[in-house]
Amino acid sequence: MARITDRTIESEENFEELVKEHYRALYRFAFTLAGTESEASDLTQQTFCIWGEKGHQLRDGAKAKTWLFTTLNREFLKGKRRLASFPEREFDEELGDMPNLSPADVSSLDSQLIVKALGQLNSVYRTSLALFYLEDHSYREIASILEIPIGTVKSRIARGKGLLEKSLSEKHTGLVLENG
Repeated sequence: MARITDRTIESEENFEELVKEHYRALYRFAFTLAGTESEASDLTQQTFCIWGEKGHQLRDGAKAKTWLFTTLNREFLKGKRRLASFPEREFDEELGDMPNLSPADVSSLDSQLIVKALGQLNSVYRTSLALFYLEDHSYREIASILEIPIGTVKSRIARGKGLLEKSLSEKHTGLVLENG
């Protein structure tokens, strides 16, 4: 039987606090990426398993949240690469002039419809939108998590938002749209 030291107990307590603090946000992000509860749970658990193995290497504890989100995103992408290869398509520049949904229209939409429409976006846009709007990360944090330039983050959020708006407006042709 292994002897439990004070350092081991402290480490276990820190791990439990880390899980309590970040589990819900990581799960929401994983669900946004994966689209199913089981995959989201697996991704979240895998992220904490990796933290258990490698988290001690992080020198600045204040960066734990970013480290967890980055790790979860990497695990998601690794899983996607294993399943299949999805080539990226060129963005259609004409999509840039799409109408915006007014706040009243957005509040009247069914949240399940929004989540479904978000799930149908290319994962490049879905990931950036989820981190920005659902998890309240800054552009700089998203750039760090996804390991891409801030300009790319801004571009993906703008394009993803436009694609999401277009998808939602096509599903709800009765909505009054205002030009943005």
